[in-house]
Amino acid sequence: MDEDTIIDFTTLEPNIQTLIKKSIAAREYSYSPYSKFKVGAAILCVDGTIFTGCNVENASYPVGTCAERTAIVKAVSEGKRKFKALAVAADKEKNDFVTPCGFCRQAIAEFGDIIIYLTGPDTTSVLKTTICKLLPHAFGLGNTEILE
Repeated sequence: MDEDTIIDFTTLEPNIQTLIKKSIAAREYSYSPYSKFKVGAAILCVDGTIFTGCNVENASYPVGTCAERTAIVKAVSEGKRKFKALAVAADKEKNDFVTPCGFCRQAIAEFGDIIIYLTGPDTTSVLKTTICKLLPHAFGLGNTEILE
C-alpha cells in the first residue's frame, strides 16, 4: 500500500467493519480519569479471532498502557502471534485521525507490517494505513521470521 487512504466505513469488508465496531465498543471501557481521552483497539488475527483493548491510565503516567498494546498483549497471551489488521478508535484531534503513539508503533511493528484502520467513534470515515507507513525503518522490523 503506497498511500494512506480515507475510506467510507460502509464500503469496507464485513470482517473489517466488525473489527472497527469492536474497537469502538472497547473504547467505552477506557479508564482515562486524567486525560479524559478514550481509546479502543481491536486486533484481527489471521485465523479470524479478534482481541480488544482500551487505554488504562495511572496516576504514575508510565504505568498506564495504551489500547493498542492492551489488545496485542491479550492476543499474545492467548497464543496468537500472526495478525492481519488493527483498528483504533479515538476522538479526532483538530479534525485529524489519532494514530498510535511511538511505544505502540514499535509494539505493532514487532509482528510485521500490519494494516491499521483509524476512526472516530462515529465511523464517518476511516483512515487505512500500515505500520510501515507510520514507523518506517522500525527497529527490529524484518527480524520477525522467528515467528513463522
